[in-house]
Amino acid sequence: MDNAPRLAGVMELVDVPDSKSGAARRGGSSPPPGTNKARRQDFLPFFFLIFLFGDRHMIWKPNVTVAAVIERDGRFLLVEEETSQGVRFNQPAGHLEANESLLAAVTREVLEESAYSFTPQHLLGIYRWHAPESDTTYLRFAFTGAITGHDAARKLDTGILQAVWLLPDEIRAVQVRHRSPLVLRCIEDFLAGRRYPLDLLVHYE
Repeated sequence: MDNAPRLAGVMELVDVPDSKSGAARRGGSSPPPGTNKARRQDFLPFFFLIFLFGDRHMIWKPNVTVAAVIERDGRFLLVEEETSQGVRFNQPAGHLEANESLLAAVTREVLEESAYSFTPQHLLGIYRWHAPESDTTYLRFAFTGAITGHDAARKLDTGILQAVWLLPDEIRAVQVRHRSPLVLRCIEDFLAGRRYPLDLLVHYE
């Protein structure tokens, strides 16, 4: 990490004298004796905070999401939802929340978006996708598992229009309305028999 630009900017703020003329860089005449020294002392704590921590907020991180790929009698559970790109199809999915395990997150998202109770049984895969419209990168953990109940009276998450069960060919036919390429990729991986044990994932409290 190059700290030179940040150092130069802070020194400019405190009006460090020009090494040749003794005049302040931004002033036309020399300041009273001791002025620049006092300014430098006032800004010293501020300078070290910038030097030590200034770039930390610039660290790039992906958006971690979870999704459930659920099959029943040859059909897959999808949700139809309103998005900034229009009405789209997606698996029940959403963002990992603070202090939440991946398994707890996918169980919660399935219930909130489809009103089905879900027990994850396998990890289907981990997928990275960059959404060009929002310039956002997603890291999706997709799970398979079993439906253990349904609350038909439960209100679905805001933006979710309905939960539907579709055949693979029906899902392929509406590919232009998929929320992302990961919708169909996860279906194809499921049909290809991809499954990984859940103990690959470790959640420390």
